[in-house]
Amino acid sequence: MEEKVLEIIERLKALYPDALCALHYQKDYELMIAVRLSAQCTDARVNLVTPALFENYPSLQAFADADIADIERYIHSCGFYRQKAKDIVGACKMLLDEYGGKVPDSMEALLKLPGVGRKTANLLLGDLYSVPSSVVCDTHCIRICGRLGLSQGKEPEKVEMQLRKILPPEESSDFCHRIVLFGRDICTARSPKCDACPLSYLCKQRGNP
Repeated sequence: MEEKVLEIIERLKALYPDALCALHYQKDYELMIAVRLSAQCTDARVNLVTPALFENYPSLQAFADADIADIERYIHSCGFYRQKAKDIVGACKMLLDEYGGKVPDSMEALLKLPGVGRKTANLLLGDLYSVPSSVVCDTHCIRICGRLGLSQGKEPEKVEMQLRKILPPEESSDFCHRIVLFGRDICTARSPKCDACPLSYLCKQRGNP
């Protein structure tokens, strides 16, 4: 399995040399907000919404002091906007009140923030702090790693723990960003482009070990 994992990693590196988060941000809390907005929404849609949102609320304090109804109007098109707006304002208040105005660098602290689950926490840890073994287990990751035979099941936390055991810690975060790009380009949920896939010879779903 170790040899297969390393080969997949190298293939993905060749396809996507720049393993960058698709969400646009400049400040640590902006990434936290963008990730919250991305739940049940595309990154492309979030990137259309956040420029005006961040311009009108240019600081963490501005978000903490914001009227939730006003935030709702900016993020309406992202879906589930009422809960997302409530979480954003609540999380920003907590960052100021309990974390010195900085997104914390531990899983335990991040999970205390409103609207932050393990997927979001892992992304923040990997992208903001380069924490090893940060596995962002989203729908792309679950689908593709299952097809490749790297994981079993569809429960995010269980798949995350399986991947933590086999991915090199220093590669985990970038691997997950590349998997998202691969899932959008080639290994799509519906009608994956198997004939054009550079990983087809490693794919369990295609009958390979």
